[in-house]
Amino acid sequence: MSTWIFLRGLTRESRHWGDFPDTFRAEIPDADIVTLDLPGNGRLNSMRSPLDVAGMVTHCRAELTARGIRPPYRVLAMSLGAMVTVAWADRHPEEFDRCVLINTSLKPFSPFYRRLRPKNYSVLLRLAVFGGSVDVWERTILNLTSRQTSDRAQAVTEWSEVRRQNPVSRLNAARQLWAASHYRAPTSRPAVRMLVLGSAGDDLVDPSCSKGLAHRWQTDYAEHPSAGHDIPLDDGAWVARQVRDWLPSAP
Repeated sequence: MSTWIFLRGLTRESRHWGDFPDTFRAEIPDADIVTLDLPGNGRLNSMRSPLDVAGMVTHCRAELTARGIRPPYRVLAMSLGAMVTVAWADRHPEEFDRCVLINTSLKPFSPFYRRLRPKNYSVLLRLAVFGGSVDVWERTILNLTSRQTSDRAQAVTEWSEVRRQNPVSRLNAARQLWAASHYRAPTSRPAVRMLVLGSAGDDLVDPSCSKGLAHRWQTDYAEHPSAGHDIPLDDGAWVARQVRDWLPSAP
């Protein structure tokens, strides 16, 4: 069995993976999947989110140690979770076997207006200032991160219930955003085998961010032709197949 750590993004938690872990296991049967929540999210929503990515790395390592889950790890992560993965791999490459980064954006490789598309500024500012009902929050997030055309109402219903059970405070959301916006990745690729996945249909982050990172670090890269920012939600089977096909050939 191989231990896979799954990490999600800003204000998201383990349950937002939906049925993707099952889809992943169908393609990679020996995967022992561990879904971690970052502090402030999910079952850890009562914790204060760290103000830097390094603090999130520290938490993840401590959580795995407490659970008795030993390295080496294989990590699949998206967005903020991918930033955490890069920082972790840079500081402790010996703990990694390999990692998969999905739709992430990193300083110093991409400017701020590509790391978050300008057309989304007003939407996110309005949500942050004026808030809204749980359903409004989750519908807005879905519209920003997904391009799936079916089951949208069901997704909003499910995500709204997750938010009601484990709400992420505005303070923790702001702290996570601060950490993400101030993280600066190493200029050289960490000494870990990497696959970068992007999507041409990402309306939240410019697809050039993932493509540029893969080019700079000379990693393997694949791009989905139409999925949104949350590729595991829009086409989890595609993600699983990309990882499955990459594993035997990873240098």
